[in-house]
Amino acid sequence: MTKRDHMADYDVTIRGGSVVSDTAIAMADVGISGDKIVAVGPGLPAGRRDIDATGRLVMPGGVDTHCHVEQLSGMGRMGADDWYSASVSAAFGGTTTIVPFAAQHRGSSLSQVANDYASLAAAKSVIDYSYHVIVTGTDRVTLEEDLPQLIRSGITSFKIYMTYEQLKLDDYQVLDVLAVAAREKALVMVHAENNDVIRWVSERLLAKGHNAPAFHGASHVEIAEAEATNRAVQLSRLLDVPILIVHVSAADALATIAAAQARGAPIYAETCPHYLVLTRDEMDRPDMEGAKYCCSPPLRDAASQEALWAGLLDGTLQTLSSDHAPYRFDASGKLPFGHATTFKQVANGIPGIEARLPLLFSEGVGKGRISLPQFVALGAANHARLYGLYPRKGLIAPGADADIAIWNPDREVTLSTATLHDRVGYTPYEGMTVRGWPEIVISAGRVIVENGQLHAQPGSGRFIPRTTPEPCAIDRDIGEQARFFRALADS
Repeated sequence: MTKRDHMADYDVTIRGGSVVSDTAIAMADVGISGDKIVAVGPGLPAGRRDIDATGRLVMPGGVDTHCHVEQLSGMGRMGADDWYSASVSAAFGGTTTIVPFAAQHRGSSLSQVANDYASLAAAKSVIDYSYHVIVTGTDRVTLEEDLPQLIRSGITSFKIYMTYEQLKLDDYQVLDVLAVAAREKALVMVHAENNDVIRWVSERLLAKGHNAPAFHGASHVEIAEAEATNRAVQLSRLLDVPILIVHVSAADALATIAAAQARGAPIYAETCPHYLVLTRDEMDRPDMEGAKYCCSPPLRDAASQEALWAGLLDGTLQTLSSDHAPYRFDASGKLPFGHATTFKQVANGIPGIEARLPLLFSEGVGKGRISLPQFVALGAANHARLYGLYPRKGLIAPGADADIAIWNPDREVTLSTATLHDRVGYTPYEGMTVRGWPEIVISAGRVIVENGQLHAQPGSGRFIPRTTPEPCAIDRDIGEQARFFRALADS
C-alpha cells in the first residue's frame, strides 16, 4: 500500500474501511482522482468528497465475464435485458465491468456482428464493458481475417459450443479454432456438453410423452457434460492451448478439470450461483413454473453443490460468473407455445447478474465456505487476470481504475422481482434472504449507486480493450508434440 503526499488533492476519499484484495485485508483509506485510484493507505487527506466507510468492506468492483446481454439466442429469441438494463442491474449488485457475448449465427459475418454489438453497448451501458465473440463459422474469412483482427483490437477471448444444433462445432472445427487461439494468444471459452447424448435421450423422452420441464435435467445427463469436458481437454492438449470450461455444474466434469490441471494442462473453469444454491428439484415445480429453472447444463443435486463449493475453495474453479440469461416467462422467451411447450423448446437460461455477488458473499463468506480475499478473487480479480483486464480491473491499488464497491457485511436483503433491476419479470431466487450488500458503487471514479439510487446515464460506460489473457501470456514450454501440430496448423 502507498500513501501520497499530505497535500494531495483527491476528488473522492474513502476512509475508515477495510480494504480487501484477493490476497489480504487492511485498514486503509483510498484516494481517487479522476477515473483512477491514486493512493491507498492510512490517514489520507480529505477529498472533495469524503465517504465514511467505517464498519464497511471496500472491495474492487465485480467483473462478470459470462453474461448474455441484448443477444439473440440460437433459437431466435431475444433476452429481456438490453445493455442499459443489464448494466444497471449489474451495478446495483456491485459489478462494475461486464463482458457479454456478440453472437455469430450461421452464415453471418463475425466482423459485422462485433461492430453492431459494440454500437449497442456504446450507446447504453452505464458501466465499463468489453465483450467476447461467439464463433459458429469456421470459414476462411472468419478464421483468417475477422477473428484475428478482433483479437488484435482487444477482443482477446471467444466462445465455442459443443452442443445446440444452431451453434455447435464438431471436433475438426474446434481444432481449427484452437489453432487460431494458439497463434493469436486468445482464450477459448467452451460450452462442454455432448450434443448427441442429449439429442438421443431427449428424443426418447419426448417419444414417451415426458415433456415437462423436469425432464430437461434428465436429457442433459451429467455424463454428457463429463464426456464433452474430457474431449475439450484432450483437444486443447493436442495444441497445448489454454481453454476455460464455462458453467461447470457436475462433480464428474469438475474431476476431469482437476486431473488435467494436476498434469499441468492450461485448463481453467467457472461455475455460476444457481449451481451453488438451487437444485434440480426446482424444475419439477407445477404449472410450468419449473421452466424458470431450465438452464444448460441443468441444475444438479446437493452432492454436486458441495463438490462445486470445494472446487471454488481449492482453486479448481477460478471464477464465479452469472451466466445471466434473461428470458421472460412468456411466449417471447421461456414458453413459446404456452403450457404446451416441451422441455426441449424452453429457452435455456437463468437471470442473475445482480444477485451474483450477494449470493457468493452470503452463501460463501457468510457461511464460512470461502474467505473475503477468495470472494474478491472469484468475483473480480481472477476474471480480470483470465480475460486481459488486469491490472486495470479487479484490484484496489494506485493506477487501477477507480471501480469500487463499498459493502455493508451485515445488511440483509430479501431478493425479489420488485427490488432487482433487470427486466426479466421474475427471479429464481425469489424470497431468498442474503446477508451482505454493496451500498455504494463507484465506476471509473463516479459514484453511480448510492442510497438505492442510480446516478449514471446510458452510454457513460467505457469500452475496455483487453490485453493478452494471463493464461495465454505465460511463457510455457509447450512440448514437442504441440509444436509439431501447431506447425501443421500454420502450414
